[in-house]
Amino acid sequence: MLSTASEPLVSVIIPALNEARNLPHVMAALPAVDEVILVDGGSTDDTVDVAKRLMPGIRVVQQNRRGKGNALACGFAAATGDIIVMIDADGSTDPKEIPSFIAALRAGADFAKGSRFSGSGGSADITWLRRLGNHGLSLMVNVLFRTRYSDLCYGYNAFWARHLDVFDLDSTTEAEGRLWGDGFEIETLLNLRAARARLRIVEVPSYEQQRIHGESNLNAFTDGMRVLRTIAREWPRRRASAHREAERTR
Repeated sequence: MLSTASEPLVSVIIPALNEARNLPHVMAALPAVDEVILVDGGSTDDTVDVAKRLMPGIRVVQQNRRGKGNALACGFAAATGDIIVMIDADGSTDPKEIPSFIAALRAGADFAKGSRFSGSGGSADITWLRRLGNHGLSLMVNVLFRTRYSDLCYGYNAFWARHLDVFDLDSTTEAEGRLWGDGFEIETLLNLRAARARLRIVEVPSYEQQRIHGESNLNAFTDGMRVLRTIAREWPRRRASAHREAERTR
């Protein structure tokens, strides 16, 4: 694949597990992009067949472990575009917003971070408990990492593929369970490592829709604890990075 300075190639990554009923809605709303990669997590319904029928040119990748984080890591590794966009297969993230993320990147951002709590953003899906937890975690990260995030735990993001190494994701190790970053904590992990690498981060207002069919695999308590542990693990790395930067500028 070759790109020009005026027209970067765009890869859209869609992690999916038993989302056959939702894919028609998601695919119908996708704008014109250069590559769509469906990362299947071992679906027992006809998710893969539906995806191929709806979009014959779609690339299907099988993740090698479990969890959304691993699915995204496998999708990122397979992407060939200049810009990588991550959306959900359940219809909660609106594909029609993709041009806004691309515009933010083309205007100078390294990482375009979706936010339900800035500008025209909002959510028809988040519960009061998740909203409260997300607000508290966002405040904690903003203090510890000197960021200005309004929405830490949201998975609609886009970034230039040249920054992929910043996230240091493992897409090759095979394991029965999950490694760190394989679960829903992936969203926090990406945000923290983007901040630690001092990428230029721009928040893009986004409206989260309700899941169309099925039930979410997210658990407010267990996944909230994984986010807390992620913050605890990444904080020493942030301090070490800041120390190294200070030493270089002396």
